Amino acid sequence: MGARFEYEGVVYFKTGPLTASSEAGGQRIIPRHAVLRSLEAPATEGKGRLEGAAVRKAFNNFFETCQRLVGEADHAELEQARQRFLKAID
Repeated sequence: MGARFEYEGVVYFKTGPLTASSEAGGQRIIPRHAVLRSLEAPATEGKGRLEGAAVRKAFNNFFETCQRLVGEADHAELEQARQRFLKAID
C-alpha cells in the first residue's frame, strides 16, 4: 500500500489490491495485467550495511554445516578458509 507508480501517463498511489488514487485526486481500478512504471526507489537503496554480528552468526551456522559435510581430513583446510573469510570482513 502506498507504492507510487505511473499508469497511462498518470502518477498513482496504491490504495488496495486493485485500486489506486491519482495525485490529482480520484480513485480508479488498475487491472492486474496493466503495465506500470514504478516510481519507488530500488529495494537496495536506503538499506544500510549488514550488521557484523548478523553476518558472523549466519556464516558460523553455514560453517558448522560445512564441517559436518566434509571429511575429518579436510577440517584444517576448512578452518583456514574460515579464518580468511573472517579476516576479510573485519
